Amino acid sequence: MSDENLRRAAASGLLGTEETHRALLQSIVDTARAIFHARAASVFLLDEETDELVFEAVSGEGEGELIGMRFPSSTGLAGWVLVTRQPLVVDDLKADPRHARQAAESTGYVPNALVGVPLLADDAAIGVLSVLDRPLDRSFSTADMDVLTLFANQAAIGLELLRSGRRARALLEGDDDGAAAVVARLAALLERADDEGDGLRLLEALERVLRRID
Repeated sequence: MSDENLRRAAASGLLGTEETHRALLQSIVDTARAIFHARAASVFLLDEETDELVFEAVSGEGEGELIGMRFPSSTGLAGWVLVTRQPLVVDDLKADPRHARQAAESTGYVPNALVGVPLLADDAAIGVLSVLDRPLDRSFSTADMDVLTLFANQAAIGLELLRSGRRARALLEGDDDGAAAVVARLAALLERADDEGDGLRLLEALERVLRRID
């Protein structure tokens, strides 16, 4: 297969991959919201080029409306979780000066309580998982935080795959040198990887190629 055909095949495959990873992120927020009986749950991705947090998955309030909405990465409690890389539980947002009510109002939903967990990749914060307005009739236990951390780990993997796929697709669509063909082959292999360990190793290889090109 020629390099050009490889590029086309990989670009087509990467479109499907983005849909798959978006579905994974959606299942994570749907499950987190159900387990914690919350009104909403969301995953934000850090857009490093614009230094903004972007809604990538939303369950409950705002579902289907907020995807793609963005705001400065330092905004509100999600921004605090991202910057500090620390989990946060706030049962009364009105009493917390870090709460960005105006930003919340712009989404059409102003929560009363929030639990936020940073999404980490190689110790770098790449996003935030938030659970909003869980019932207040029980305290948030250590076991609850452990469960939410597991969700965060899966969400971080999903975001990394999403970011790598987007970068590779952009390269395939706009680059004519031999590196694009390498990315195409790695992306095609990533599409066919059945084992999670193989997939992650291919993802690491893809990241190395992308960093070298950048």
